[in-house]
Order: sequence, then structure tokens, then C-alpha cells
Amino acid sequence: MNAPTNVQIIKGADGAPAYVVIPYEEYIATHPREDLVPHEVVGLMVNEGISPAAAWRKHLGLTQTEVAARIGISQAAYAQQELVNKPRKKTLASIAAAMEISTEQLDLY
Repeated sequence: MNAPTNVQIIKGADGAPAYVVIPYEEYIATHPREDLVPHEVVGLMVNEGISPAAAWRKHLGLTQTEVAARIGISQAAYAQQELVNKPRKKTLASIAAAMEISTEQLDLY
């Protein structure tokens, strides 16, 4: 049966399927946007050697003081949290909520 499809299969040099191309709308429907991390955030992490929390904060144009106030802690306490490589889940959730992003977008390690 040959049903019409919007999927394109690209074969590799050996003739075997190597890639599948699907319409953008279908990709978005099957991959929630709240899990995506902007290139700028990753670039900040790599180029400046900073944590995901610090990169997201800079990307969103927030200061440590602003994020700390949203969490309900001091700026100094928040600054320490940005230095932690693998924060606790509760800490990640607090920071993500303060930045209005998903915990998955912040938990990049």
C-alpha cells in the first residue's frame, strides 16, 4: 500500500537510510518547545565556562539580585548556587520557576 507521506528519507553513501526529514509542524508537535535550549544559552556556557543557571540568567537579561529576590534568598546565596555543577532537584526547580523556564531546560548535566 502506497499512502502519501510528508516524510523524506535520505540515504547514506551505502544506500541505507541515514536521515529522516519531517515537516517542521510535525517536529514541533512531537517535541515540546519547553525542553529546547537556545543556542545563546549553550554558547554562554561553553564560551564563558559558566553554569546553566548563570547562562540562562544572562540570556534572560536578569541580575543575580533579581533571581534571588524571586526565589526568596539573598544575592550571595544565589551566587553560590550558580557555581554548583550539579544542583539538587529542589534547587533546580526553584531557579527554573524564578526564570520561568522548565527544570529540564536548566538541568543540562
